[in-house]
Amino acid sequence: MATDKNKIFIFAPADATGDTHRKLEEAGCELVIGDASWATPQGNNEDEMVVMAQNADALTGTSIRSTPITKRIMESSGRLRIVAKYTIGVDDVDVEAATELGILVTHAPTETNWGGVAEGTMASMLCLMKNLRQRDVQVKGGGWREDHLQGTYVGARADGYQGITIGLIGLGRVGGRLAELLKPWRAQVIAYDPYIDASEFAAHGVKSVDYQTLLKKSDVVSLHVVLNKETHHMLGQAELSAMKPSAILINTSRGAAVDQEALIAALKSDTIAGAALDVFEDEPLSKNSDLRDLGEKVLLSPHMVSSNVGTGLGPGINWATESILKALKGEVPDNVYNKEVIPLWVERFPRNL
Repeated sequence: MATDKNKIFIFAPADATGDTHRKLEEAGCELVIGDASWATPQGNNEDEMVVMAQNADALTGTSIRSTPITKRIMESSGRLRIVAKYTIGVDDVDVEAATELGILVTHAPTETNWGGVAEGTMASMLCLMKNLRQRDVQVKGGGWREDHLQGTYVGARADGYQGITIGLIGLGRVGGRLAELLKPWRAQVIAYDPYIDASEFAAHGVKSVDYQTLLKKSDVVSLHVVLNKETHHMLGQAELSAMKPSAILINTSRGAAVDQEALIAALKSDTIAGAALDVFEDEPLSKNSDLRDLGEKVLLSPHMVSSNVGTGLGPGINWATESILKALKGEVPDNVYNKEVIPLWVERFPRNL
């Protein structure tokens, strides 16, 4: 068990029950609680976090948008062993710096999270393709059937209709689950993912294509990528211009994978037909953002596509807490994101016997 009051800085708490906080305290840990939270990812600034992280053995929490977990924050404690995220994403942690410093970064790829994202993506696509919002407004306003309320038929039919083409950028956990959800719909699903083996494409019944082909042929383009240097703004003006004017974009991965200003311009100019966004470059979305004024062209969600009753962050919080307790004993957790750091980390923090 942890001894001598190991310090844990919870930079973005999300455990409303307090159970994991008590578990850490019972293990001999002293907790420092930050201002950010799941509901309000804007919290302490970097200077404040440097002070709060001093002499910390672990940093943990959900997403934080006011400042990432920078090298400067991590360097404020020579004892820091682990940065344990409650979420799948680690784009708010300087993972390269953590690896350089010999610090583990863990994340929580729980099915409640990535499975929820896949289901939510499916719902967003159908909402846009079937004009569900417009039909609702029409009837509530006293109207009835009109041609502009017709939806798009998704799947192939016996009469020769081939169905729409859905392009998945990323065929990992979320993209793979979405492909499985789409199978009964008999749509044409293509995907771009240079890091996935050909056997995975075959297993999901998805055709592998290059990026430009996906953009050119897809009626729906859906992003399912982690955010890093390679994927930052991977969808900008040039890529949006390569899409069909009738196409829609869905982004339930990370906001900065899309150049948001280029997307706004593309929507205003009818370069593409619409977009469903659960994520944004800056969160919460500014009240002055032009995205709020694009009406039916956009379907906006407050970065909670994975949130469903009975699931949410709970499993991830528990996983992160167990990872911290293991790390404090010198044990390597089973959810390390930067696995290349493990040999150095084991040298720095020998297992407690």
